[in-house]
Amino acid sequence: MSALDLFVAKARFAKKRLVLPEGQDARVVNAANLIIQGGVAAEVIVLGTSEEIDAACKAAGITERKFKQLDHLTCDFFDGYAEQFKIMREKKNVDLDTAREYMKHRIFFGAMMTRNHVVDGMVAGSIASTADMLRAAFTCIGTASGIKTGSSNFVMDLKTPTIAGDNVLLFADCGVNPNPNAEQLVDIANATSNTYRALLGKTPKVAFLAFSTHGSAEDAILDKIVEATARFKEKIKAENLDIIADGELQGDAALVPNVARSKAPKSVIQGDANVLIFPDLNAGNICYKLTQRLASAGAYGPILQGLARPVNDLSRGCTAEDIYAVAAITVCQSL
Repeated sequence: MSALDLFVAKARFAKKRLVLPEGQDARVVNAANLIIQGGVAAEVIVLGTSEEIDAACKAAGITERKFKQLDHLTCDFFDGYAEQFKIMREKKNVDLDTAREYMKHRIFFGAMMTRNHVVDGMVAGSIASTADMLRAAFTCIGTASGIKTGSSNFVMDLKTPTIAGDNVLLFADCGVNPNPNAEQLVDIANATSNTYRALLGKTPKVAFLAFSTHGSAEDAILDKIVEATARFKEKIKAENLDIIADGELQGDAALVPNVARSKAPKSVIQGDANVLIFPDLNAGNICYKLTQRLASAGAYGPILQGLARPVNDLSRGCTAEDIYAVAAITVCQSL
């Protein structure tokens, strides 16, 4: 079973609701129908005017709509969301007129629907930029309790399992934080552990990656990795979390058991890491793309995490099938 098959199977039992704000896109309405047909969500609300949805459905060849349409500009709760947003942003001197302009932006409106539990999650970005997606998510929803730093991961669906037998690895952060400090790395590790458990239902085994293993080299750029590892271990112990973690570890010590026995014999990670935390965005982004292209691995993401409610971004070159896959992951995150 592929990772996507696993996520879809898990989502089918959840009976959740999703909003897809970009109803002017033929790929989005096609995906909305696929999501309902595949049972990934019980309800999908697509934002758009009647004219936009009609045109998108015509372009997608859809004759029977499985999803619900909502014109957010004329709906009953537009004014209420504008007032709520004004109150949320009063420290930023946002008045009601400005709040109404924000709510006209369908990505912000969809994020408010998610905040208010009208839906369980939002998937967007086929048209909107990643910057707009992040602004809407962090402004309207904010981070989860105990997490200050929002982040992202890529779900890597491996064509060939790791030596330890894992078909799925999570790489983080590969899309949001360019150069996280030690405290932020702890948040990234915590959020990615939560995502791993939500998606796979297993114990996260977290490796903080570096170019050295347990002090085999010394350099100032390693300091934050060593500090983050120590802080995260303290957090795991203090909060009695079901997470296994270690660092600093080289990639082979994290993923190859016989190398781990040689380089880090006392480590709790013995070549069986399933969550890889990279020291910065350069390393994370480079590695996920190399894994995707050279190992023919599936790469789903960037999956946003650390938010109080699930919101996920799409590539602007995505297909309806890509949207379907991210929707399944979003539902799993909401569980």
